[in-house]
Amino acid sequence: MIEKQVYILLTNTGSFLTKLIKLYTKKPYNHASIAFDSNLSEVYSFGRKTARNPFIGGFVKEDVMAGLFKQADCAIYSITVTEVHFQKMNHYLQEIETQKKHYRYNFLGLFGVMFNKPIKRKNAFFCSQFVAYVLKESNIIDFEKPLSLVAPYDLQSISKFQLVYEGKLKDYHNENDSVRLTEPFIYHSKNACLF
Repeated sequence: MIEKQVYILLTNTGSFLTKLIKLYTKKPYNHASIAFDSNLSEVYSFGRKTARNPFIGGFVKEDVMAGLFKQADCAIYSITVTEVHFQKMNHYLQEIETQKKHYRYNFLGLFGVMFNKPIKRKNAFFCSQFVAYVLKESNIIDFEKPLSLVAPYDLQSISKFQLVYEGKLKDYHNENDSVRLTEPFIYHSKNACLF
């Protein structure tokens, strides 16, 4: 059976909105993305569509080498999946990407998380809700709570995920300074986004 690695990227960009969210969550990372390669060249999430306006959001392919990610702290987790699961994930992502103009950011859902009241909206996700949706619909993880209540820090507690890197995102990409992962190895930084 062919196995593949999928990566969950949790970040803290240090933006104003991230700082506000962090005041509430008291967690180091408040944005979640999903990636299909260890170089993080294919990273997807629901978040801001432009760096200048955090209130225009939706489905995005993220460039983790640019914009708000340049100074981001991160934790990267991996999970081993079968080729069938991998293809299912790709199918759901392609489906959303081809219809992305019909999808929007689930701002109301953030308040649902705050008050522990699920707010599910058609074709609307926030970042961790989207990651949880892809994992659940691909039969990889069965969450105990409604997907509209899954926060980035919930993803950290899933036993199937293995922490492979924690620190500055730019250092993960820096060939000279980062620790490249051929075997499980954890690089820690003390500094540790919904958006």
